[in-house]
Amino acid sequence: MSLSLNAQVQAQLKKLTSDQIFKGQPSLTKPINTVTGWSDEHHYTEVDAKDKQLYTVDIETGTRVSYIPPPKSNVKVFNKEGDIYIQYGTGEPKRLTENKDLERNPTLSLDGKYVAFTRNNDLYAIELSSLKEIRYTSDATEVIYNGYSSWIYYEEILGRSTNYKAFWWSPDSKHIAFMRFDDTQVPMFPIVGAAGQHGYTEKTRYPKAGDPNPAVKVGFVKTTGGEVTWADFNEKDDQYFGTPYWSFDGSNLMVQWMNRGQDNLKFYAVNPENGNKNEIYDEKQSSWVDLDFDGRITYLKDNKHFILKSDKTGWAHFYLYTLDGKLINPVTSGKWQVSNLVYVDEKKKVIYFTARKVTSTTTDFYSVSYSGDNLKRLTFGNYTHQIQMSPNGSSFITTYSNVSSPAKRTLLTSKGKVIKELDDSKADDFASYKFGKTEMITIPTDDGYNLPAVITYPTDFDQTKQYPVVMSIYGGPNAGNVTNTWKGTDNQWWSKVGIIQISVDHRASGQFGKEGVALMHRNLGKWEMEDYTTAARWLKGKPWVDNKKLLITGHSYGGYITCLALTMGADDFDFGYAGAPVTSWELYDTNYAERFMDTPQENPEGYKNASVLTYVDKYKGLLRIMHGEMDDNVHIQNTIQLVDKLQNANKHFELMIYPGSRHGFGTGKAPHDKAERIRFYYQNLLNKPVPEELLK
Repeated sequence: MSLSLNAQVQAQLKKLTSDQIFKGQPSLTKPINTVTGWSDEHHYTEVDAKDKQLYTVDIETGTRVSYIPPPKSNVKVFNKEGDIYIQYGTGEPKRLTENKDLERNPTLSLDGKYVAFTRNNDLYAIELSSLKEIRYTSDATEVIYNGYSSWIYYEEILGRSTNYKAFWWSPDSKHIAFMRFDDTQVPMFPIVGAAGQHGYTEKTRYPKAGDPNPAVKVGFVKTTGGEVTWADFNEKDDQYFGTPYWSFDGSNLMVQWMNRGQDNLKFYAVNPENGNKNEIYDEKQSSWVDLDFDGRITYLKDNKHFILKSDKTGWAHFYLYTLDGKLINPVTSGKWQVSNLVYVDEKKKVIYFTARKVTSTTTDFYSVSYSGDNLKRLTFGNYTHQIQMSPNGSSFITTYSNVSSPAKRTLLTSKGKVIKELDDSKADDFASYKFGKTEMITIPTDDGYNLPAVITYPTDFDQTKQYPVVMSIYGGPNAGNVTNTWKGTDNQWWSKVGIIQISVDHRASGQFGKEGVALMHRNLGKWEMEDYTTAARWLKGKPWVDNKKLLITGHSYGGYITCLALTMGADDFDFGYAGAPVTSWELYDTNYAERFMDTPQENPEGYKNASVLTYVDKYKGLLRIMHGEMDDNVHIQNTIQLVDKLQNANKHFELMIYPGSRHGFGTGKAPHDKAERIRFYYQNLLNKPVPEELLK
């Protein structure tokens, strides 16, 4: 095609409207049904994109019928106005408790005969046949909790999805295992709300780096009640316990133990009858060991083996062990990363899993024998694949895309043979649009790394012109955000108005295995800024980049990096838009900060070098900081201390506080948050007034 003819064709292409970009009107893609799983080996389930109803689809004929999944149980227990109710099938809910105190996390035993819960930080159950209440513990206070998490466990170890629940029914329903937390020595941090005439204070036991952690015990109690049996650990030791796992028959509880320094992980099989423990696994690393990351243990149904996921070699891989902790063999190996174990065919002794092997920015599906032989890639092309395998492993569905191809969906056999194409989200008139091109690139460092990056160019990109740049990052350890996937249209407004958008992952982002991540040990901030400034200089070296208009933005850890970029890295960055930043690591919690930095007492120089506050004198450009008033994760204290130093140094910056908001700003503040970002970009990168249509 001649240049003049190509220009004519380009001129005839449509551009995306603001309604297509921001309001979901049809554009580059069309809605496709959402696959939710499988109803049986020959039928998958999907939610229809139009009527939002659930259907089951025959993989051979494509026939769809309306589907109501069978309940996992015909019994449901739930909280209502602080009390516990039980409902059998579609019958009338029955109240089980009635008092002024709030009951939390009602959980039905696996035999359906008891409901356990916590009340005022003690652990209880109700026997459903008699409605008799059984009290298992009675020593709770404002700082002692039985079966209810201390904040640090809720946030960093057991997870927010637990809603503070810290008890677990045995499979045979004969015991409950629980954790007992004693926060007596944990400092209280006040989270102050300004609402109302006098305001109010939430008193959270939040251990900052170097502070005392809660004392923790693992206990067992018979379902019918009686004395608590304590696992054979010393609660006074400086230690952590991860989420425990019951054996299939309930004879033992696998307890994850880790030292305070987080460089030694052990698994113990603990007998619930006497609390005796038997060590079955011991892993040490010179940097740190991650506690139960991405499903570390998978028990096999043969009740003889488990599959372990570990990055102890510098790369995450699977290992086959006997239940008593004897290593049989590595299942995978090499300088690449496994992601998730999807299915185990125990009859054929084959495991199916996802991994980043072909490139670090794409995910594929693989099979391999227990022995490590016959490794086979089952997916195809230069795509990132999301997998849903049938219950018995005979076939799987992949939903896949890359930066230039919207999501498609295909059905394959477990051998990787394509059965049929199922769906394609590319709009029928996709080729008639002109929009900002997105591509995968790498940015070289002076010491041999090729940093993965994804860049989106302006819609009318012209290499003879200069454009402002927005660099979006997160930046935390093993938390890369550069993937070869379709990015949708959310970024296309900024392309349309002439802004280059880029995301870059540094050497410790996980793209280079634990080998790369471990470089962050005791020096957070160092390699992130080393690599992000390399990327900034690479960008500003391009003739099509305005070297006075590079903006970096991120939230939480990304807010930390953004603040560092406008202080430590201020020679290379011009603007920063930072959300909820950590500004000095001694202000963050023990488990997270010390995993990477050790304690402030052990590593004072590292904490100083990693602190944004250390580099305030180097600040220049313009930084906007946003923070939720009642953030219980990254306390607003972080922003206040940075603001104090910036003011004392007579530095100009911008600040936005969101009253009542937590670590995210919530739906109520979202429109304002979006409008403020738009205003900031237009004012500082485009030097134009904001179109009114964007602020509605």
